[in-house]
Amino acid sequence: MIKFGPSGNGEAFYAAGYKHTTQAAGYCKAMGLDCYEYSFGRGVNLSEGKAVEIGEAFKNVQVEISVHAPYFINFANPDDEAAAKSYNYVLASAQCLKLMGGERVVFHPAAQGKVSREEAVAKTADRLKVLRDFIYLNGYENFMFCPETMGKLAQIGTLEEIVEFCKIDKCYTPAVDFGHINAREQGSLKTVDDYKERLEYMIAELGYERVKNFHVHFSKIMYGGKGEIKHLTFSDTVYGPEFEPLAIALKELKLEPYIVSESAGTQAEDAAEMKRIYYSIDT
Repeated sequence: MIKFGPSGNGEAFYAAGYKHTTQAAGYCKAMGLDCYEYSFGRGVNLSEGKAVEIGEAFKNVQVEISVHAPYFINFANPDDEAAAKSYNYVLASAQCLKLMGGERVVFHPAAQGKVSREEAVAKTADRLKVLRDFIYLNGYENFMFCPETMGKLAQIGTLEEIVEFCKIDKCYTPAVDFGHINAREQGSLKTVDDYKERLEYMIAELGYERVKNFHVHFSKIMYGGKGEIKHLTFSDTVYGPEFEPLAIALKELKLEPYIVSESAGTQAEDAAEMKRIYYSIDT
């Protein structure tokens, strides 16, 4: 079943006097939302007890939880020691996710750095094969590890690159950030067909079952010549992308992803708006 929810807590959450992620469970449920993404953006520093407490709060209201691994992961780093830290960031995120009772770990794959793109992509793929081995060794093979499409041209993470990474093993599922794709491609996502082209490509390469419940990030994003600049809210009228064409494409292709709003401060409200749009469409 398709799910909608926020990444972290928005401005209205704190304005209402809430402070803790455990309170976000009931907050999401009250807004009619189905999922929530907890971000370890600046590092995995959550105690086991707190992870269990958060997980129980979301389980009690039947809102699914996922996690986003630290932002500074870089599997193309030429330094093996630095790359080893990236393995640990993903695995530590998975350990917390296990305590929370979730099943999806989203992570940024890599940055190109000073080498050629081909070299950086190849290095990333090699490291993701090592990560796969660690995933199985640690008993996390039933989780969904989701490498994400990225918004800056200097980052590794075109849709094609992410699909190739997911061919490494079934433990990998695409995390498609449509705002990122739109930003790096200078406003490419406008019509239903624009979305269907990307979705049908994924299905052709990975198969319908692998893609049916894939991971989605969605927000409007300001972009320039080098791609992503900053996340916006749904109130923005200058930059895209718009959600309705994606909703139509998802319905037509019978895809039911886990959709996370990454709007800047209005993520819960915009997640609720996406859910409203989706269920208002009759296809």
